[in-house]
Amino acid sequence: MDLVFGLLWLLTVFLEGIYCQGVYAPPTVRIVHSGHACNIEEEHYKERVYTIREGETLELACLVTGHPHPQIRWTKTAGSASDRFQDSSVFNETLRITKIQRHQGGRYYCKAENGLGSPAIKSIRVDVYYLDDPIVTVHQSIGEAKEQFYYERTVFLRCVANSNPPVRYSWRRGREILSQGSDKGVEIYEPFFTQGETKILKLKNLRPQDYANYSCIASVRNVCGIPDKNVLFRLTNKTASPSIKLLGEDPIVVNPGQTVTLVCITSGGEPPPTLTWVRNTEALPEKSVLNGGTLTLPAVTSEDAGVYSCVANNNVGNPAKKSTTIVVRALKKGRFWITPDPYHNDDNIQIGREVKISCQVEATPPEELVFSWLKNGRSLRSSERMVITQTDPDVSPGTTNLDIIDLKFTDFGTYTCMASLKGGGIPEISIDVNISSTTVPPNLTVPRGKSPLVTQEGDTVELQCLVSGKPKPIILWSRADKEAPMPDGNMQTESYDGILRIVNVSREMTGSYRCQTSQYNGFNVKPREAIVELIVQYPPTVEPVFTEIRQGISRTFSMSCRVLRAHPSRVLKYEWRLGSRLLHAGQFDSQDETEYSVRNLNREGYGEYTCDIINEAGAGRCSFLVTGKAYPPEFYYDTYSPLWQNRLRVYAYKLQWTQMNPNAVDRIMAYRLGIRQTGQQRWWEQEIPIHGMIQKGELITYNLTELIKPEAYEVRLTPITRFGEGDSTIRIVKYSAPINPHLREFHCSFEEEPICMFTQEKSDDFDWTRHSAATRDTKYTPNTGPSSDRTGSKQGFYMYIETSRPRLEGEKARLLSPTFNVAPKNPYGSTNSVYCFSFYYHMYGKHIGTLNAYLRLKGQTTSDSPIWTLSGNQGDRWRQAKVNIHPTSAFQMVLEGIRGPGIEGDIAIDDVTIEEGECGDPPPNNRRSSAAPTASPIWQLCVTLLLARFIHWR
Repeated sequence: MDLVFGLLWLLTVFLEGIYCQGVYAPPTVRIVHSGHACNIEEEHYKERVYTIREGETLELACLVTGHPHPQIRWTKTAGSASDRFQDSSVFNETLRITKIQRHQGGRYYCKAENGLGSPAIKSIRVDVYYLDDPIVTVHQSIGEAKEQFYYERTVFLRCVANSNPPVRYSWRRGREILSQGSDKGVEIYEPFFTQGETKILKLKNLRPQDYANYSCIASVRNVCGIPDKNVLFRLTNKTASPSIKLLGEDPIVVNPGQTVTLVCITSGGEPPPTLTWVRNTEALPEKSVLNGGTLTLPAVTSEDAGVYSCVANNNVGNPAKKSTTIVVRALKKGRFWITPDPYHNDDNIQIGREVKISCQVEATPPEELVFSWLKNGRSLRSSERMVITQTDPDVSPGTTNLDIIDLKFTDFGTYTCMASLKGGGIPEISIDVNISSTTVPPNLTVPRGKSPLVTQEGDTVELQCLVSGKPKPIILWSRADKEAPMPDGNMQTESYDGILRIVNVSREMTGSYRCQTSQYNGFNVKPREAIVELIVQYPPTVEPVFTEIRQGISRTFSMSCRVLRAHPSRVLKYEWRLGSRLLHAGQFDSQDETEYSVRNLNREGYGEYTCDIINEAGAGRCSFLVTGKAYPPEFYYDTYSPLWQNRLRVYAYKLQWTQMNPNAVDRIMAYRLGIRQTGQQRWWEQEIPIHGMIQKGELITYNLTELIKPEAYEVRLTPITRFGEGDSTIRIVKYSAPINPHLREFHCSFEEEPICMFTQEKSDDFDWTRHSAATRDTKYTPNTGPSSDRTGSKQGFYMYIETSRPRLEGEKARLLSPTFNVAPKNPYGSTNSVYCFSFYYHMYGKHIGTLNAYLRLKGQTTSDSPIWTLSGNQGDRWRQAKVNIHPTSAFQMVLEGIRGPGIEGDIAIDDVTIEEGECGDPPPNNRRSSAAPTASPIWQLCVTLLLARFIHWR
């Protein structure tokens, strides 16, 4: 008998876990909006479009269900301009963008995930509406060579304005509205290639009456309340494109520190043109001073040099542009090189051979550069044996050469190359070169013991090459093993003493480094080079770096630590410790992993375990925190009607949660509940005892009472085991006055976007759409649908089904009301309430299908036969429907629209009302609902299983 009960017990627990405690659910998500939207509509193919005016506040809320409570993430794809949300995401239920700009339009995605199933993703497209001030430009049909070229010529006035939605243009001459065909001398058209972005007014063979004030009005038809904008242009017989003059020289050559003033004046143009200064493709220097057409640059430097342009524009013809160049005089980067006799194989300087000394500087402007040579401080002139030449600027700019033919002993000495600019004012550059018997080509060597060079990560290391010779050249360091930058980010690093110093060396810097001589400040011969090997040792990299292990008393578990990489790769040993106490030590052979097991865990076994894996460079550490702390509870946010009110000033809240991984540690004996009003400091605490083992997914309920209206509360829940307190979870409980909690009267006219908490059925074919006659597009659906809401207002809103393509005959759209609770009428809890459900409908069009109303009780996923139904064309008017309903439990009303045989079949509803009591005058098309709640098979199974558990306990 016990075996039978045992099997029944196991089956009960298994099925109970599947059916009775299945509160874990993958996420669902929907997007609702608030803020300053001026329109939201459902486009074809169910694309949601949220329209907002530029500068207003965008607020999108992501409402989710699922347990555990899903994590929410907002992201965005590009709209009118590529914008990646500033390369970040918003991890919050509400996305708020204040003063939204046009580039922030696009598709926004809300992604919710809780680790169960696939993430839930919904999106909405945000369309930002704006209208910029229009601009009028004027052109003529032929050249613009003459001033006042508009006399008896054809003139084009072009109007352009940036906008969304597309702008509509209109033209006026004075107060006269111009339209195509209204004046033979006027033609209005849109160039095909501009795709509606502009409107051109063409004045053919200009007449005296065409000299007038012209207004271009740009309009987006007052969408989002954006007013029309206009611009005025006066056309006269003096209207002309701009012309300008620059006063001063070109180029302007100055010394550093001087002040430069550029003056630009207008020499023609009507209306008077505006003048602006630009510099190449860059911005003007910050120190620039602008005063009309005068640009002043105080204390110029080499960075201020460049081409400066004055641009004049009056929107007539093309802008006028004049440019000048500022040249800032400078001398820099003086260097030299010695070239031995090219007709001999060795690179030495010897008596009787030729030797050439070259000297180079960078000069601005290059044509002012002047060289002179000195020997031992005395001026040197070109002769048959001392030949001074200037190198072709295209080959080597700024270079002079001194050729010494048939070197003699008396030629030994110090030669000085002097560089200056003709205008003076810039310090000279002098370069000394010593020619003597000790002048020898360079040689490079690596000191003994300096290659390979072994160091440890994080140290400072010096790579060294010894350079001999006279004069000593600059040494260039680079990577020899791969094409990679040096530690300073450059491909080559200069060194004057042959030493490359690297601070905080890293493992990526291991490799071969090349040192080689530069031709500058030395011999112009084949570079000498040497190689230095650098080896960077680093401690082992291990995994896991940190792991938390939660275990109960008397449990057995293992921990392992693995080497990922190390240099040297030969690992010496490993050490396992609990705190400072050594548990186990050893050496690696060929394996790369070590394991330690704990058997029969006791209280002293809790703490931080470490595994140090050690090589010559140091140690890598795996850490394991072993604790008996319980995991945090998971608040359940999808509780049906969690808030109720039984007294005037207080409310109560049904708090529900599950326990994360309840079997990971010892049994949870209680929960510590903390509660405080938001904004307060003090917590009120009490313990909630728990009897028996908590099963995974088991939903625990505790009622919070005596909560003061309308305060919100912070609730903290902490599990307690014999180990002590576990991890806490905090949530906010907010008071919200429920919609008709016991349903005395409900009314919805769909004027506000939340539409009174009505929702769209997910399993139907398409959705109902909220609209008003003022914004509805009737282009594709003539002769159907209402021309106003139920009250006759064209600004008022209603719900309707759009039956245009791609909708098909028989497709259904269902709109669900909020769920209403029914107040008990007697102390035994049964209800026998009657309510009047009424609404207005508009069914006009030759293809009208069917409108049904259903009563859906709590727990039902489908509805029985409709309580009200009507089909076919009912005329272009609003009519009222009323029907009595008798719900026996919490309920919803379902309004179902069915598409007829064609596109002229829009059905609309408005002013939905539910009132306690019978209808005063119910229409004849009324079906009494006989729906009553029935126990679902799953619920019946749960009752059976619980009964089995009770029998077993007995």
